[in-house]
Amino acid sequence: MVDLVNELAGKVAIVTGSARNIGRATALELAHAGAAIVVNARTAQDLCEEVAHEITAAGGRALPFVADITDADAVTRMVAAAKAEFGGIDILVNNAAFRSRVPFVELDDETWDFTLGASFQGAYRMCKACVPNMIARGGGAIIGVGGVGSYAGQPARTHVMAAKAGLGALMRGLAMDLGRHNIRANYVIVGHYDTEIEGSGSAKAANVKDLAGIPLGRLGTPQDMADLIRFLVGPGASYISAQTIHSNGASFSPM
Repeated sequence: MVDLVNELAGKVAIVTGSARNIGRATALELAHAGAAIVVNARTAQDLCEEVAHEITAAGGRALPFVADITDADAVTRMVAAAKAEFGGIDILVNNAAFRSRVPFVELDDETWDFTLGASFQGAYRMCKACVPNMIARGGGAIIGVGGVGSYAGQPARTHVMAAKAGLGALMRGLAMDLGRHNIRANYVIVGHYDTEIEGSGSAKAANVKDLAGIPLGRLGTPQDMADLIRFLVGPGASYISAQTIHSNGASFSPM
């Protein structure tokens, strides 16, 4: 039987895009489970420090690190800092993303490249940098965070859907290649959630009309996803890998 109290003690996790929303909740939850956390954002130094302070104030260990994961050198520096501060890396949560709405006929190359860079290429770079540390430590867990739009479809989100679909394929490929090193990789899918979008307040007002299509009758919260990720990176999920797991209140049910 797995003890799910402090079950990540001695582990080190990097959570990209962890200054707010699902990333923040995940960083706090993994810290609550005992892991040391690298709190990352592309530019929000103040918010990274705020999350790190909340973790350390509760008796945990945290390192705030601002790094653009589309920049290979920045990724190298962050992973090196994590290793120097905590001794290695056991868990990687690829949460960072750029979620704009642009109809395809108006989509430009810059937006396309930036979106794939944040959600897909950046995750690839993070995995390449972290996996050697996981192998050296005897295993690890990798999570990719996607959105239901890549499955159900959404207008004006072709670029976001493509990036997230690629992230899911990356997770499955990693699970196949790295299983022999005791490294697991899974893909979690966010449904209709009450989160802050592009720093402009809660999505709740925009999504309340969708409640009729959610059998559980509510929007998801960042804590819902944080709880799922905590389970998947922990010892209770030691035989779960290469899976796509939806968190959406039964609003979407793929076969």
